[in-house]
Amino acid sequence: DPRGIYECEVGGKTSKPFQVYYRMCQNCIEVDAPTISGIVIADVIATVFLAVAVYCITGHDKGRMSRGERRATLAAHGWGW
Repeated sequence: DPRGIYECEVGGKTSKPFQVYYRMCQNCIEVDAPTISGIVIADVIATVFLAVAVYCITGHDKGRMSRGERRATLAAHGWGW
């Protein structure tokens, strides 16, 4: 606990006393460079997986015709009516 009253002494001279009040964080965690880089890399990977999943789910089939297009084609050729 670094709290308390301190004085500096240099070459026989003493400074005025000063009080140090240091509040420790109870719920804090220390984050270093490898931890931050791991979080960033994991976030990028998760974003890429999410983008691929959305791309696959939305359906990118251009060859399929919708019901309306199919009916319009049949009507134009005189079939099915």
